[in-house]
Amino acid sequence: MNILFIGDIFGAPGRRIVADHLQDIIQTNRIDLAIANAENAAGGFGITPAIAEDLFAMGLDVLTTGNHVWDKRDIYDYLGRQPRLIRPGNYPDAPGSGVVVFQTRGGLDCAVLNLQGRTYMPATDCPFRKADQILDRLDDSIKVRFLDFHAEVTSEKMAMGWYLDGRISAMIGTHTHIPTADTRILPGGTAYQTDCGMTGPYRSVIGVQADIVIQRFLTGLPVRLEASREGPELHSVIIDVDEETGKARSIRRHTVCGD
Repeated sequence: MNILFIGDIFGAPGRRIVADHLQDIIQTNRIDLAIANAENAAGGFGITPAIAEDLFAMGLDVLTTGNHVWDKRDIYDYLGRQPRLIRPGNYPDAPGSGVVVFQTRGGLDCAVLNLQGRTYMPATDCPFRKADQILDRLDDSIKVRFLDFHAEVTSEKMAMGWYLDGRISAMIGTHTHIPTADTRILPGGTAYQTDCGMTGPYRSVIGVQADIVIQRFLTGLPVRLEASREGPELHSVIIDVDEETGKARSIRRHTVCGD
């Protein structure tokens, strides 16, 4: 089976390029499960119920998030009503869930997990121990298991990849908005990439208008961050997983550059 994972959808440019290209990617690559990180989909900061519904209507099956999922208050109740929008599972007491079992178009049950790192990030429970707990609770018959690990530092992401190697089908990192070139399959059969990169405006500083961020660095003064709208790109990975074993057979980066 083929899994598509789209990295951090950022603002209107990110949503627009997904709307323009998602169905073509799904059909051309025979995608069975389409996942995207959407914590920055609302103007670069958070996600709303209406935007989540729009993304599902485009053809995304599951939405993962991260620390910005809490930026819009109206998402709190929605998390409890919509199991296909998940949040990092290692928040100790929060609305929603950190895992969902989704049945693909072919009738296969797949587990999608979401965890958040702790280095330079908000305080949460240990993501490594939480991964153990979530995996221990999953039915053994669910072989295909995907993790979006939303974390700041490469070392924490790499450690998680090695920690879960052979126990999940794929671990793809998010949060930095910078795609990494270490796409590979670990020895135990887990597909891995440290960061998928952003799906949004690349003529920017990680999605924000460059001049605003430069001014902040030059002066050290607080500024109002505004999302850029220029240079949209879609960054994703496509993973081929053996349905019987849950091991990854291949992983490749897939990028679309907009106007």
